[in-house]
Amino acid sequence: MAHAVRPAEDVPDHRRQQTRSRLLLIAPPNSYRTVSYLESARRQGVDVLVASEGEHSLVGAIASGLHIDLDAPEALDQLLRANQERPFNGVVATDDTTVELGSRIAQTLKLPHNPPQAAQYSHRKDLSRQVLQAAGVRVPDFRVLSLGKAIAPQLEELEFPCVVKPLSLSASRGVIRADTQQDVQSACQRIQLILEAEGIADDYVSSHVLVEAFIPGPEVALEGLLHRGKLDVLAIFDKPDPLEGPFFEETYYITPSRHTAAIQQEIIECVRDACDGLGLCEGAVHAEVRIGESGCAIIEVAARTIGGECARLLGFGTGHSLEDLVIAHAVGRPLSIRRSSGAAGVLMIPITKAGSLRRIEGIARARAVPFIEDILINIRDGYELVPLPEGSSYLGFMFACAPRPEQVEAALRKAHAELDVVVAPVMQVLDLR
Repeated sequence: MAHAVRPAEDVPDHRRQQTRSRLLLIAPPNSYRTVSYLESARRQGVDVLVASEGEHSLVGAIASGLHIDLDAPEALDQLLRANQERPFNGVVATDDTTVELGSRIAQTLKLPHNPPQAAQYSHRKDLSRQVLQAAGVRVPDFRVLSLGKAIAPQLEELEFPCVVKPLSLSASRGVIRADTQQDVQSACQRIQLILEAEGIADDYVSSHVLVEAFIPGPEVALEGLLHRGKLDVLAIFDKPDPLEGPFFEETYYITPSRHTAAIQQEIIECVRDACDGLGLCEGAVHAEVRIGESGCAIIEVAARTIGGECARLLGFGTGHSLEDLVIAHAVGRPLSIRRSSGAAGVLMIPITKAGSLRRIEGIARARAVPFIEDILINIRDGYELVPLPEGSSYLGFMFACAPRPEQVEAALRKAHAELDVVVAPVMQVLDLR
């Protein structure tokens, strides 16, 4: 069987062409997507200028790239001057915090782009809910709470259970289920500390939270690519673990989906309607959808790719890595998609205990489980582990490939059971002077 989760290497090689395409890659300094994009650009013979704040990055392309304050008003002018030195053929923004700037520079240069307002909607949960509801797209009932006011009076007629979440953070950080008014108040206090630690510049985002109805039922993720408003579905991922709270850490992603063809079509139509409602029309789309008793409801539609190493799964479903597809689309060289048979999946290895990581035992046994393709451990010994909702990282990733989705899930669960994560308390030094 082919190693489906490994990025494809048979991307057309354009390095011998006389004129090489040039890509502007806008990335925050801590983005974990940057290196994968750089590797993809190398495979495709595309030159890249990385615009980031990472002046002292260990990644050469970032350290030697364009160092700008991505939030500064003059960032757009700096990018336009870089284009004058040598024009860009495409723009890719890697993360939620950069998609709006990416759309503005692409709009100015008349390159394929989402409207800047649509990009803003996509990474602001409150704005997204308002716009989608007005467009007739099903979203959870919601309200916005001010953290600067007493919480209790803002909860009148609120139904339970509900979910409290920040307006802009990703990776389920700060997302907390609440079953009572006291739970909501406790969640708001907890989220406020997270927002203060994050140092968010936007005063409104740092002082408000979203509260929305909890929709029971399975959740799926859809990865797609928009071209002139047309949505090409790359994959639908099942999330077999029930996401019921109190926190919503994502673990297993399995493709192809085991939902019926009718439900999958409803998921696709729901995401397509959401893209139309937000005004998204170009580039990557990552959507989260709940399948409730009353039908599908949008939890998130982001104008970016799926996060972390999960993008490797797209090599299974399309014959290309996700970064290959996004870059090729951005520079006007779209790649043909080759659908594969069989199934693939990833486990984002969760952090379940706080403390200092001492070691992870059982990795060799986990690798020996049939259908396991690869195991990546991203966190080293001595690193402080912080679970959700405050944390935002995983121990690592497990990949599996098998003829059927249920075999993939079983292999990942068996391999995960082989791991023993040894954690020690974090020692704190107090100054008693």
